[in-house]
Amino acid sequence: MYDNLRMQSVQTPIIPVVGEWIRANPGTISLGQGVAYYGPPPEAGEYLQRFWSDPQNHKYKLVQGIPELLEAMEKKLAAENGIRLGRDQRIVVTAGANMGFVNALLAIADPGDEIILNLPYYFNHEMAIRMADCRAVCVPTDESYQLQPEAIERAITGRTRAVVTISPNNPSGAVYPEDTLRRVNDLCRRRGIYHISDEAYEYFTYDGATHFSPGSIEGSALHTISLYSLSKAYGFASWRIGWMVIPQRLFEPIRKIQDTILICPPVISQWAAVGAMHAGRAYCQGKLRETREIRRLVLEKLSEISDLVTIPRSDGAFYLLARIHTNLDPMQLTQRLIEEHKVAVIPGTTFGIQDRCLLRIAYGALQKDTAAEGLGRLVRGLKRILAG
Repeated sequence: MYDNLRMQSVQTPIIPVVGEWIRANPGTISLGQGVAYYGPPPEAGEYLQRFWSDPQNHKYKLVQGIPELLEAMEKKLAAENGIRLGRDQRIVVTAGANMGFVNALLAIADPGDEIILNLPYYFNHEMAIRMADCRAVCVPTDESYQLQPEAIERAITGRTRAVVTISPNNPSGAVYPEDTLRRVNDLCRRRGIYHISDEAYEYFTYDGATHFSPGSIEGSALHTISLYSLSKAYGFASWRIGWMVIPQRLFEPIRKIQDTILICPPVISQWAAVGAMHAGRAYCQGKLRETREIRRLVLEKLSEISDLVTIPRSDGAFYLLARIHTNLDPMQLTQRLIEEHKVAVIPGTTFGIQDRCLLRIAYGALQKDTAAEGLGRLVRGLKRILAG
């Protein structure tokens, strides 16, 4: 039988691989997968009654989403992101932000086209680019994982179709300053390419850092694609609801793509999302008190082994991308931490970094007692493994 060569070139998703190691080592504490420790607000459940009360909700709905959710999203964008939709823009509800990225990619790029990713990249973005038979052009960030606009501009060619930014960033936790994002957005405008801005972690900022949406820049509507998600802020990971703000001219191709793959986002999840968005940002902000405390604990524990680990500044999301002072292969180090010390992390190679040993440490899924135990195992494990 013929095997698809393109799919063979796509990296294996790392979360299931690490998940298998965890299952083979019962009692492992995971500092790996990026999910929130909490579930949806009560309002999400209350709005499910509206779904059940109308038999028509069991039929297909609009490809772009139900009107009630689109209205809630439009109000949110205006109030919180400074994005006021005009006739040149549309919202499309998606089954998570990952689907929004795939929609955007298929709508703007042909096989062989190039998409610029900043290192470290989010692995599902790179995987999607390969699946679309396009080429990911990787641009290094600086030592603090901050964007380098000059390097991005040098990477643009005649086949470039978009620059992707993620802020707050997965996997590094870096938050990009408004001035830098404005420079990148203006660069995209001048060079006639798209700026894809992934903002799934927009509510997760710390120590005075602030989130900025490039889609709010005057004149950006025609070249900016903004991606959002309920998975993190509203504890909605399994409900699979996100959305994208797109130039109006992309609506028809994206409607074709989404109708083919999904027909419409799950209507029951959309109604739950209406309730969640009525609960609003305050719901996430209340939960962030616990996450901030765990973040403080993570930084304190890792400071105990500063001779073994460097932690670049991380003011957002719920990740640290630690530089481990070793020549060990990060995949092997990850496996040893799980098998010998019952603590899981994610190796940096899956985020495109091949020349050093990096580990992504995720702290959003844990509560304080579990986080303390997991971090203790991580610190002890790194000491013992690196000493050997």
